[in-house]
Amino acid sequence: MNPHAMLASALSLLLGTTITISSNHWVMAWTGLEINTLAIIPFISKSHHPRAIEATIKYFLVQATASALLLFSSMSNAWATGQWDITQLTHPISCLLLTIAIAMKLGLVPFHFWFPEVLQGSSMITALMLSTMLKFPPITLLYLTSHSLNPALLTTMAITSAALGGWMGLNQTQIRKILAFSSISHMGWMSIIIIYTPKLTLLTFYLYTLMTATVFLTLNTTKVLKMTTMMISWTKTPMLNATLMLALLSLAGLPPLTGFLPKWLIIQELTKQEMTMAATIMAMLSLLGLFFYLRLTYYSTITLPPNTVNHMKQWHMDKTTGILTASLTSLTALLLPLSPMILATI
Repeated sequence: MNPHAMLASALSLLLGTTITISSNHWVMAWTGLEINTLAIIPFISKSHHPRAIEATIKYFLVQATASALLLFSSMSNAWATGQWDITQLTHPISCLLLTIAIAMKLGLVPFHFWFPEVLQGSSMITALMLSTMLKFPPITLLYLTSHSLNPALLTTMAITSAALGGWMGLNQTQIRKILAFSSISHMGWMSIIIIYTPKLTLLTFYLYTLMTATVFLTLNTTKVLKMTTMMISWTKTPMLNATLMLALLSLAGLPPLTGFLPKWLIIQELTKQEMTMAATIMAMLSLLGLFFYLRLTYYSTITLPPNTVNHMKQWHMDKTTGILTASLTSLTALLLPLSPMILATI
């Protein structure tokens, strides 16, 4: 990809995200989302592989539909109330249309079908951006309108997302598809709590971004794309695979690691809101995700390949990537003891 085109696209991504998260007017928020959609397209299609082109077209069509719905929602609200302010969304039909539009942007069930396919057609770094950075503006819009949304609808979508994200991830062999279903499941955890404690949703998103970035950057370094190549990567970079195990278990939400914090807080908050049944269902559904994270861990660190491998151990890594991965892995594994300080900020 041309360096100038890459720079222009990356700056446009930053600009689009900044415009959306800092705007009060619906048209400005919509403009930022459109800039983001157009800026990520060169990154998805840069390999010129038919699968990448197919992923680009799917992504564009879904995002264009979601943006049109969002604009229609804001226009109908302005027609009914005379307000273009994001926080003044009060019209019931507008609230419903906005929920559908944001669900399409985030890949929540039942609008999730595009997400695994697009991630499978993208490179690891592009998949990381699609899973984290490009979900930040829609999450911000949900945060700003959380007081207007329908609790029953969001809770239903959240539980089905957690269920389907865990269930569909069980049968996958492609790493990017597994991480796509993992993302759908985590979006369910975020959307179930956004009406009651919006700041907790943002905290969950930040920690999810941290853990997902660690996993994607590690897999990008070891060049692993599917389960079978994951076995061989142990012989190339033993230390990196050991840290990948910690990152995966943290993403699963096991107690000594960072990923346990958001799940614990969400279940606690749901119980306070007298939603004990929803909390129990979400906790049980997280076991589905735990199974495929454990399977990835098993493949990456415990299983040895049945054939001999001629790879030499790679003791030398790119310095910048190494420092970044090391920092992210440390945060992914060790933030739980700092939970009182983190809780003081929300």
